[in-house]
Amino acid sequence: MRIVFLGQAPFGRDCLKALVDQGEKIVGVLTIPDQPGQKAPNPVKELALELGLPLLQPPRLKDQAVIDWVASLKPDLLVLAYVTQFVPKAMIDLATYGGINFHPSLLPKYRGGSAMNWAIINGETETGITIHQIDEGVDSGPIILQEKVPIDPDDSVKTLYFGKIYPLGVKMVAEAVRLIREGKAQPIPQDESQATFQPVIKEKDVGIDWTKPTQTIYNLIRGSDPTPGAWCLFRGEKLKIWEAKPSSGRGTPGEVLSLLDDGFVVATADGAILARRVQYGGGGKVPAAEWAKEQGLQVGDILESGQPG
Repeated sequence: MRIVFLGQAPFGRDCLKALVDQGEKIVGVLTIPDQPGQKAPNPVKELALELGLPLLQPPRLKDQAVIDWVASLKPDLLVLAYVTQFVPKAMIDLATYGGINFHPSLLPKYRGGSAMNWAIINGETETGITIHQIDEGVDSGPIILQEKVPIDPDDSVKTLYFGKIYPLGVKMVAEAVRLIREGKAQPIPQDESQATFQPVIKEKDVGIDWTKPTQTIYNLIRGSDPTPGAWCLFRGEKLKIWEAKPSSGRGTPGEVLSLLDDGFVVATADGAILARRVQYGGGGKVPAAEWAKEQGLQVGDILESGQPG
């Protein structure tokens, strides 16, 4: 099959490499443009150049020049690995077998660009990976492959993605392509009655409400790491809590209950949270105990709940 690959980031690079190692015929690669002042290399671009593959870095996939470029490659299949733009129907229709996409959830649940964040925030104990055909909808095409992945009690988005979703996803992208090439793929339509959609998560969505239960707050913190960061307010400045764990103690929600060597404890509705790594105002991420000492944090101080804004 003649494959046009679309992707970015290290995950895109590793999926592209897996396809090449599997012996697939890559006839073109689309990735994001280089950014002004960009210091880190574009991993997909680097690999494409290393392998001598035709490369295009368009700002918009829907531009006619991009569609014409793909048409000139006469693709049988489009393979998407970490693509944040819609692929226009005109491009999908150019490929004999259309396109397939990697999505980090058990579709049809958790469609959208922040599936892992919302799964953790909502207290799910499992999620998964779906390789599906693409259509004009959002993560709505028929399913080719799907596997479950456990969400451990202390998983953050970071540990879930890099430790579980990423390595399995690379294998599944390659496997789906093999099944299509061998005529063994059996796409299954998604059950629309079970579909859920969550928007791309933003900072306004992850303000900490200290009047909520400990587990709810803990899920919010780990579901917001590594981005956008769950936050509250201290002395009128935004305080992001990047790492935490449930703790013991009772008090007024938001009240600092104790100062420890590995952080500080804050009261919730039904217990407490130990903040272990924080970021305050325009500063960087630091150990919570170090920040508490620098700020002169005292037992009895109040952290205000974060409000959307």
